[in-house]
Amino acid sequence: MQTDTLVKRDSLKEKVLKTKVMGHRGAALLAPENTLASVRAAAEAGATWVEIDVYLIAEGGLVIFHDDTLDRCTNGSGVTREARPTEVAELDAGAWFSEKFVGEKVPTLLEALECIQSLNLGLNLEIKHDGADVENIVPAVMAMLRDHWQDNDRLMISSFNLAALELCYEIDPQRHLAPLYEDIPEDWQEQLAGIEAYSLNCDYSRLTEAQARAVKAAGYKLLCYTVNDPQTVEGHWAWGMDAVITDDPTRFASLLMK
Repeated sequence: MQTDTLVKRDSLKEKVLKTKVMGHRGAALLAPENTLASVRAAAEAGATWVEIDVYLIAEGGLVIFHDDTLDRCTNGSGVTREARPTEVAELDAGAWFSEKFVGEKVPTLLEALECIQSLNLGLNLEIKHDGADVENIVPAVMAMLRDHWQDNDRLMISSFNLAALELCYEIDPQRHLAPLYEDIPEDWQEQLAGIEAYSLNCDYSRLTEAQARAVKAAGYKLLCYTVNDPQTVEGHWAWGMDAVITDDPTRFASLLMK
C-alpha cells in the first residue's frame, strides 16, 4: 500500500507544481495582501501560482484574510471571526497600503477563486483557523472548491493545523495537501503519510539541509516561505527545494522564465 501511495504521488509531482516561484498572499509587497489587486499583481509580475488565506467569519462567511483582527489590513477593527459578511464587504482593504489602492475590498473566497482561474493561475489555499472552527471552516471550504474550482492539478491546500488537513483528506482524498511548519516536527513523516500529503511547506530560515534531503527522499515536494531575498536560499535549491513563496515574485524573475 505504501508503494502504491509513493507511485501515485510521484506520478503527480511534475503535473501539479510547475513553478519555482509562488506569490505570497497574492504579491504582498506589490499590492495590499490577500486582495484581488494583489492576485493580479502577482500575475503581472509573472507568477503562475499564488498563495492566499481563507478565513471563516460570522454567519458562515468565507473571506480571503490573514489576521485574527481586522485592524492591520483594513479600516475596520475587531475580531475577524466575529465580523458579519455585510460588514466586511464595506471595509477598505487597500488604503493602508497606498492611495493607489483606496477602495480595494476584502474578497470572498468565491470572488478569489473566480479571479485566480480567470488569470489561469494555480492556487495554494491556506486554511486559517481558530481551533474550534476546524469542523466549520473545512467542510465549507471543501464544498466551495468542489463547486467552483475546475482543475485539481492547479490546487494545493495548506494549513498549520494538521486536524484541518486530516478533515480535508477525509472529505476528498484526491486533493493535494501541504502541512505548514515553522519548525519541522520529529514525526513529520507520520503526519504527511497520514494524509497522503503532496508537499511539505516550511520556514526557509529554520530548514536544515538534512531535513530538506529527508523530505525529498521521502517523495514530497518542498516549498519554503517567505523568501524575499534570493541570496538567502541559494543553498536551498541544492538541497532539493522545489519552490519559494515570496511577497515579490519580480525578485525571482530569472526563475519565472524557466
